[in-house]
Amino acid sequence: MPVERTEARWAEELHKYYEVYETVGSGGFAKVKLGRHILTGEKVAIKIMNKKDLGDDLPRVKVEIEAMKNLSHQHICRLYQVIESSTQIFMILEYCPGGELFDYIIAKERLSEEETRVFFRQIVSALAYIHSHGYAHRDLKPENLLIDGDHNLKLIDFGLCAKPKGGLGYELMTCCGSPAYAAPELIEGKAYIGSEADVWSMGVLLFALLCGYLPFDGDTCMVLYKKITRGKYDNPRWLSPGSILLLNQMMQVDPKRRVTVRQLLDHPWVMKDYNSPVEWCSRQPLGHIDEDCITEMAVNMKRSRESTIALVKEWHYDHITATYLLLLSKKQRGQPVRLHPEPLASEDAVSPLHGRLQTKKALHFTDDDDAVILDSLDLCSDYIDDCQWISVTQHTPQGAREKTERMTDDKRLASPQVDKRCAQNTTPVRGQAPVQHRQERRRRRDREQTSENKENVALQGKDVEIFALPLPRTPASGKKMPRPNKNVPNQNVSNGTRGTAVTSKVGESGSKDPSKKKAAESKESNLEILAFSPERRSRSLDMAGSGDSGKKGRGGRVFGSLERGLDKVITMLTPSKRRALRDGPRKIKAQYNVTLTGQTNPDQVLNQILSALPAKNVDFSKKGYTVKCRTWDDFGKVTMAFELEVCLLHRPEVVGVRRQRLKGDAWVYKRLVEDILSTSSI
Repeated sequence: MPVERTEARWAEELHKYYEVYETVGSGGFAKVKLGRHILTGEKVAIKIMNKKDLGDDLPRVKVEIEAMKNLSHQHICRLYQVIESSTQIFMILEYCPGGELFDYIIAKERLSEEETRVFFRQIVSALAYIHSHGYAHRDLKPENLLIDGDHNLKLIDFGLCAKPKGGLGYELMTCCGSPAYAAPELIEGKAYIGSEADVWSMGVLLFALLCGYLPFDGDTCMVLYKKITRGKYDNPRWLSPGSILLLNQMMQVDPKRRVTVRQLLDHPWVMKDYNSPVEWCSRQPLGHIDEDCITEMAVNMKRSRESTIALVKEWHYDHITATYLLLLSKKQRGQPVRLHPEPLASEDAVSPLHGRLQTKKALHFTDDDDAVILDSLDLCSDYIDDCQWISVTQHTPQGAREKTERMTDDKRLASPQVDKRCAQNTTPVRGQAPVQHRQERRRRRDREQTSENKENVALQGKDVEIFALPLPRTPASGKKMPRPNKNVPNQNVSNGTRGTAVTSKVGESGSKDPSKKKAAESKESNLEILAFSPERRSRSLDMAGSGDSGKKGRGGRVFGSLERGLDKVITMLTPSKRRALRDGPRKIKAQYNVTLTGQTNPDQVLNQILSALPAKNVDFSKKGYTVKCRTWDDFGKVTMAFELEVCLLHRPEVVGVRRQRLKGDAWVYKRLVEDILSTSSI
């Protein structure tokens, strides 16, 4: 039980500050979900890791977190927050919508020398910064470089990085990284310098950018290792002399003859078409405090600027750190430095109710439609109570209003969930009675108990039937009640089940004197609202659509908008509607990880893929138009996992196949997927 309470507390910590959406990536031990920071509205990537699944790799995660806390650079993925429990680790990271550089290379087959130079300068900048802080990355490859929204590279995955205590010149012994990018000295088991090994990996990466394939490759690891230790590779004919020279300088078998990162900053090939060396210093230095971000946070937290600065400077990588860094990111992109006091509603939301539903749906109930519907009904009930409070306070005289307020409060106080929600929500929103008003009414009730009792007795003496219990409710038919005829003065509301005595008296007084009739109708309107108790809130929609006066008051507008809102909620949460959305393929924009087919029938493309998979010894499972594929080794271990999704493109309007690697060697995955698609005649 203590462990469960701890896990719930950390899950609440995540869901309190972030909206969590779909999975955007997954690997052997981690899953990455798209999220949104509620206060700033910024998108983030939430890396979720289970400690039990990590096993011996758990120290790697600790190393990665510690390194990312100490590194801050424009071409390094930014860490915002770390949430750790006894079983899980959540890393809140900078979101890069462009995906992996590897997929970008595959989509374009190979990059031009000009585009390669742009990317390579950014890689050199990041590596020079890392080395200046005493770190060696040791796992540099296209899969560990992401493309952000501005088409710039961000280096990730510092799980294999090393920071020798004796400095970067201290020799290392651990053989790690990806075999195709590993330096010869690592493969031979020799002691090596981390920065020199990084330069070799950068050379392999540069070759992959310019050529679209690897310089060293083989069917087995032994064949691959022999090629790497010899350092022999073939240069394709399209490489320029400058590119060939630079590759040769970087991929020298003898590490002492390799070019250094410092020399790469102003290398002639790197400087071509540029007037300055590579800028490797950080534009986002650690410890920098921005005055505008601090001011906005201080106002939001109701603290002094000095105390806010002190909190930020602790750099605990908690929610304070995340809020500051995300605000700073907004400012650097030229966006307003503003915090949202409320969770952001979806674009389709038209009321606070929809915003609350969207938030709860995104955070807690993505895999349980029943839980969503039950929670939605609970929220609808609360929202009706809130709207009822507005209607009563706007239409009821002062004396009767206070009594009705007490009736509503008694209903609210009877529910511990409402008490708990009121204790947590002290910020008033549209359609919700402020907490301070409720507390004031409860104090006023005790002071005016005697006078209120006398007033109630007087009211009961005048009209005993006003507060008569309603007739038993009948099951709702699901249809709206017909709008009453405005020309019939004595037409009752809700099919005559409520207010019979009131309408009869109004009819009698109206037949004698028009002025008395008008006063009686006003009295009837007030008393009808007064008689509307919380137990009958299910009939509020009927009351909103009818009225004897022919005028639509503010209360009618409130309930009318509620009715439309509930209709939209029902439509949104109906399982049949949700299933209907999955009946066809998704429509997406053209992306570099989407292969165009030239066909217009998605079902035909899907069937072609499914028929080609068994011949390639690929196991698969299909869900809609998404095919999850896996390959196994002789010992029953998954060696490769990837997704193929048949989708429709907006422009041009053709069928495409989206590819996503989940696990396994990137270049083996590339060859396998190309083979599957070519066999499928796509």
